[in-house]
Amino acid sequence: MNNLLRLEEGVARIDLDDPWTLVREVDAEMPSGRLILPLARWLDEPTRNGVWLGPDDEVESLKSCFNLLPLIALDFPSFRDGRGYSQAYLLRTRLGWAGELRAVGDVLRDQLSHMRQCGFDSFAVREDKSAEDALKGLAGMSVLYGRSVIEPRPLFRRR
Repeated sequence: MNNLLRLEEGVARIDLDDPWTLVREVDAEMPSGRLILPLARWLDEPTRNGVWLGPDDEVESLKSCFNLLPLIALDFPSFRDGRGYSQAYLLRTRLGWAGELRAVGDVLRDQLSHMRQCGFDSFAVREDKSAEDALKGLAGMSVLYGRSVIEPRPLFRRR
C-alpha cells in the first residue's frame, strides 16, 4: 500500500515496504502475495491472510479466529463515518486483539491522532494525500482528557 504509516514502539514512520495488498471485492481475482481480504471472502477460506471489516461488520465474529489473523483492517468509507473508531476500541479493549490494526479507506491527517487513541497502529492514508504531512497528524494532542486505548485513565485519575 502506498502512503502507509506505521507505529513501532510509539514512534510513527512511513512504511515503504508494506507487503500487504488490499482486495476490496469479494469476487475479485486473487493477486499473489500477502492479502487483506473482505470478511465474507476470508470466512469462506480462513487463511493466514489479513481481513478487512466494513463499518457494518461485527468485530465479535473474529474473536475465535484471532490466532489465524496477522492483521485486521477497518474501513473508513468516508471521513464522516466514525464506526471504525468504535470497532477498533472494541477489538483492543473488550476482545483483546493485540495484532496489527490498520485504518484503510478515506483516512486523512486530521483523523490520525484519534485513530491512534482508539488502538490503530497502522494507517493507509488516502493516496491523494501526502504521507509526510500525515505524519504530523500523529503528533496530535498533547493532553487527553478522556480514556483511550493508550491511556485508560481519565485525566483526573492521572494527577
